[in-house]
Amino acid sequence: MDKRQTLTVLLEITWWVVTAVVVLATQYPIHKAMYVWPFANWNIVFVVVLVTFSRYIFLLEHTFLAWRQEIKVVCLLLMFPLAFILIGGLNAFMTFIEENTWEPLTGHLPVADKKSIESYIWNEMLFFGAGSIIATPVFAGRLMLSIWRTRNRGTV
Repeated sequence: MDKRQTLTVLLEITWWVVTAVVVLATQYPIHKAMYVWPFANWNIVFVVVLVTFSRYIFLLEHTFLAWRQEIKVVCLLLMFPLAFILIGGLNAFMTFIEENTWEPLTGHLPVADKKSIESYIWNEMLFFGAGSIIATPVFAGRLMLSIWRTRNRGTV
């Protein structure tokens, strides 16, 4: 492996560690307060997708995808179904809260803690959910631009 590939791998590992820290930081208050959190997987997916796609949108030339056209085309085609899957996940969360209220999730908490954790969960899920839904087609556009630039200009 040459020096550029080594640095690319180290940068990718560093970003995945940062992503893991963000996931743990956002999940800790929820798991500390709740007995059951049925949307933990969706929450983690939203955080990982938002952080990763945002990073790739702005730093694509420094990633392993930069010069791999076939992988970029496959990722581009997968972005559209992924956007609808993410919309379904956020919709499932919002539908659950609207139909069942917060009582099954936070009913065991004291009133003061209940309001704060409900507000935190709602804001965190909407931020990362909506952010990941928006980042998905933007990343698809960035991939399309990168494919065009690589083919026609020789850049990323």
